[in-house]
Amino acid sequence: MKTKKIELLSPAKDVEVGMAAINHGADAVYIGGPDFGAREKASNSIQDIERLCRHAALFDAKVYVTLNTLLYERELERASKIAYDCWNAGVDALIVQDMQLLQLDLPPIPLHASTQCDNLTVEKVQQLEQLGFSQVVLGRELNLKQIREIREKTTVPLEFFVHGALCVSHSGRCYLSQYIGNRSANRGACAQPCRLPWDLLDENGKVLIKNRHLLCLKDLNNSAHLEELIDAGITSFKIEGRLKDADYVKNVTAYYRQKLDEIISRRSDLEPASYGHCNYTFDINPEKSFNRGFTDYFINGRQKGIGSPFTPKSMGEYIGEVIWCNPLRMEIETDKILHNGDGLCFLNQDNELVGLRADVVRTVAGCVPAVGKKTSNCEDAVVDNGVVTVSTNRPHGAFRSAIIYRNLDLEWQKQVEVSTGNRKMDIDLMMSETETGYELSAFLRRDARPCVSTSIQCDKIIANNPEKATENIRKKALQWGDTVFNPVNLELKFNEPRLIPASVIGEMKRDLVMKLTDELVENHRNNHPCRDTPRVSAVESDGRMRCVPTNPDEIPAALMTCHHCIRYANGMCSKETGQKATPLFIRNGANTFRLEFDCRNCLMRVLAVAD
Repeated sequence: MKTKKIELLSPAKDVEVGMAAINHGADAVYIGGPDFGAREKASNSIQDIERLCRHAALFDAKVYVTLNTLLYERELERASKIAYDCWNAGVDALIVQDMQLLQLDLPPIPLHASTQCDNLTVEKVQQLEQLGFSQVVLGRELNLKQIREIREKTTVPLEFFVHGALCVSHSGRCYLSQYIGNRSANRGACAQPCRLPWDLLDENGKVLIKNRHLLCLKDLNNSAHLEELIDAGITSFKIEGRLKDADYVKNVTAYYRQKLDEIISRRSDLEPASYGHCNYTFDINPEKSFNRGFTDYFINGRQKGIGSPFTPKSMGEYIGEVIWCNPLRMEIETDKILHNGDGLCFLNQDNELVGLRADVVRTVAGCVPAVGKKTSNCEDAVVDNGVVTVSTNRPHGAFRSAIIYRNLDLEWQKQVEVSTGNRKMDIDLMMSETETGYELSAFLRRDARPCVSTSIQCDKIIANNPEKATENIRKKALQWGDTVFNPVNLELKFNEPRLIPASVIGEMKRDLVMKLTDELVENHRNNHPCRDTPRVSAVESDGRMRCVPTNPDEIPAALMTCHHCIRYANGMCSKETGQKATPLFIRNGANTFRLEFDCRNCLMRVLAVAD
């Protein structure tokens, strides 16, 4: 039975974050190139991308470069050059939005259709498949039933976001930032006005809701639905976050690596899309990384509670409740270990986010010191009965029963920062005699084939103490330090017991590491797929998706098209109340926009208000 490869795809704002993602279990990473990525603040040189590709290739992992902005015609030549540079650097695919690229003289590099293409229907994915795309990134708004239907009627590999920040508008169809401040999301310059506070008004100008983040969504977390998504047809699981730092990428990548590995381990029809295994040295917990609270969005249909109306900032992990407080102290009932300097936050009685630094943490009575701490005054400690007293250097504004979150765990942060992921490739070794010395060969455990060998000329010494000499050879030959290789077995083929100096073994290992590295990189490059679809003319695809010049400056009447509905989120859905869904308005400062509701299709559109 042919197995299905399951890909964990992680973000990288730069080469160091990309390597951290690979080292913590990613099967592939996506990263911005020198230009035209959908995050203008996350560009990278071709030299750095080539370095990342070489590292990823050790594990047969892939590197995808984002070339997914709308392009001016004057930029097409440079875009073509970037595509060739990426191909020559070893990039495995380009993620694109602008269909004009299909008309260019491109290298045979595979193309992935960005989520910016608004890939929400069977017809759209069929068109992209016909145009030769090697993978399609589906819209986040799809549910399982819709994904299954797309899979049943297409064969192109499907990619789906499973974690990270959510855009409230359909991707590629948000013009709000461009309209307000001439910063186009389709040019990688989104200013995120959806995270701002807005007033909600009715047709008569009456304020219905004041100063709330009405367009701000919680962060996506579909970790509980991975197997359902696999069965629905998803093979690439994407983590959002090309502006996120390494600690976020390490933690979230490791979390999904473990989740997917558990599924793969009990299903013979699945296998990971790359090789190697990791050894994590920190507590893997997505709640400890930046998040606005989590939602699984529309995967199981429409639901309330997907918004984050009170704050666009990270809340972090739930700690517990306040059971007593005065202006400078609070007692928190919790099962967590807190540390001096931890960042805490809560929503005050006006539902405003308040952040504070825990300057002193002491137990109420009979403390149990935190792990690894030796302290006489019980700082950084948790009490037996689960109550911690936190003192601050300024009034905190908390109240009894306030829910406390920790958005900065200092000790955990330190552990993540030093984590290497320790990703290793298992190999077997064989050392044998030659006429003039010794040969050391490595076999990749993933396919048990001879990989590379190295030999050395030296005197062959008969061991006076065979047992000790053999033990020393094994000990030295199996120690590969901080390389990505993990020797599991060593087979010795000697005519008689030998004494081999440690320096000889060390020299052979160093040469073998270089040869093995070069072999894996070359093997990956020689075996990655090529795109053989010819260039597409402007009149092809029978008029449904014409590859005509785009106008990145054009702003349509609908500035946003959203599955998220402010009426539904705030108890005003016409299907629930029986009342007509009349237009509403949102206002922030001088900016006012009209909300129109397509209740038949459960869509909300944001339109500019005429002067």
